[in-house]
Amino acid sequence: MTVKSLLPLIAATIVYGGSVLVEARQPKPPVAVVKPTVSQTVQPQWKLYTAPDGRFTILMPGNPNRNSEYQKTYMGEITLEIFVAQPPKQQVAYIVAYNDFPYSYGQMADPEAVLNNARDMALKTTKSNLISQRNIRSSNNHPGKEIEYINSGGKITINRMYVAEGRLYQVMAITTKKQQKTLAKTITGYLNSFHVVLKN
Repeated sequence: MTVKSLLPLIAATIVYGGSVLVEARQPKPPVAVVKPTVSQTVQPQWKLYTAPDGRFTILMPGNPNRNSEYQKTYMGEITLEIFVAQPPKQQVAYIVAYNDFPYSYGQMADPEAVLNNARDMALKTTKSNLISQRNIRSSNNHPGKEIEYINSGGKITINRMYVAEGRLYQVMAITTKKQQKTLAKTITGYLNSFHVVLKN
């Protein structure tokens, strides 16, 4: 599966294209050697991941790939940091993205308005329909919002967004309807493991 998801940002659209491991072409073994295979979910090695700047921790299936995107917005230039992990042979992507607000904007911004804007941008840029939404709090009480939405290709995204210390975090799991059923507990555990580390 190729995950082509639009990572929503308040005033910008970022496209990230990632692909799950593709099987290499190898000579086929003789028919007599081929055994029937049962499709099994390969369990990745989950471990605690700490952001390079130490500002968040989360359980990830292996080390995520990191990308940085620079965008000019009405707030000034901002940097979107994106961390993506995709277990092999699973149609799912685990993503954490964040951007810092310019200081002046961060001081004035109403967290509820930021979260609503982020929700609206997520739905617009991914051309998705909202399934559900609810207000949440981070483990150390920062305001947040959880939204679940589905795009025209049938990909389902669960996105937990938090506003904390001048930064917007987005913690996402993108998968198919079929995989969502088998990975429901894993996805919930992943989302619940996200923790904002306060600045000293």
